[in-house]
Amino acid sequence: MAERDDLRIDLLRQLKGLGYGFVTPGNDSHRRVVRRRGLAGDLRDVFGWNLPFRPGTVRPELFEAMGAAGLLVRRRRYWRSALRVASLDRTLFWHSAWPPKARDAVFFGPDSYRFADFVCAELPPGPLRIADIGTGSGVGAIAAALARPGSTVLASDLNPAALELARVNAAAAGVELTLAQGSGLAPLDGQFDVIIANPPFFAGKGGRLYRDGGGDLGMEVALVWAQEAADRLAPGGRLLLYSGAPVVAGVDRLREGLERVLVPKGLVLRYREIDPDIFGGLLNHPRYWRVERIAAVGLVAERQQ
Repeated sequence: MAERDDLRIDLLRQLKGLGYGFVTPGNDSHRRVVRRRGLAGDLRDVFGWNLPFRPGTVRPELFEAMGAAGLLVRRRRYWRSALRVASLDRTLFWHSAWPPKARDAVFFGPDSYRFADFVCAELPPGPLRIADIGTGSGVGAIAAALARPGSTVLASDLNPAALELARVNAAAAGVELTLAQGSGLAPLDGQFDVIIANPPFFAGKGGRLYRDGGGDLGMEVALVWAQEAADRLAPGGRLLLYSGAPVVAGVDRLREGLERVLVPKGLVLRYREIDPDIFGGLLNHPRYWRVERIAAVGLVAERQQ
């Protein structure tokens, strides 16, 4: 495992040195683009669009490194990468192959970019003690660590596949993370200056850890994590929570729930819509018949000194 991790770290560094960059779109856009593409012609096709490729598409030393790192999947006469690579600024992230349908899939997409931007915009001056709960690929934890050098950053996830990729992504970025397996803050000790979270927020049981938010409208995980965080913030500490919020008859139901959980605990809240309408396709699901739209939102909940 350690040797494979080292090889994957080195591959990310090689790709960065080659100037690789790929902004990962949402699933619908990805699906439409790959339908009109054929075989991969360059590294963005191989690691971004995750297209099948001929061995000669990838330089021999890179192809050999992919094989040693367990990343080559045979597709008849062609090959395919077992993981994709997304870029956020100059930082690269391994995440799951297309399509990310496995229960333990590690997703990176538009929400990852919005989450990282929101976190970096709302971090207080550092260095800080930071917790990232439900870290996934590690994007929030890594972005926060790079934005506040000298911080101590801990991260948790239920999914061991996510922790494996987060560890590799952090090492490739030159970031030190302390990782623990478990739900929410349970596996992490102590109080924190900042707790960040991008909880799953889809209603229903799709069987994917990164999607299933629990409850009728997918808000259960977000509310549980918010309540846990309220009890673990140091004086002056902040919870930075990015999520999808179902809007019913003009009312943001997530905001209602967060206010109900956090205001009695003495936290001061700021809340804003980052994008008014995301994942519109979900409205076809029976659980969303009453929902008008799903908004991307950011909550800042601060414990006073």
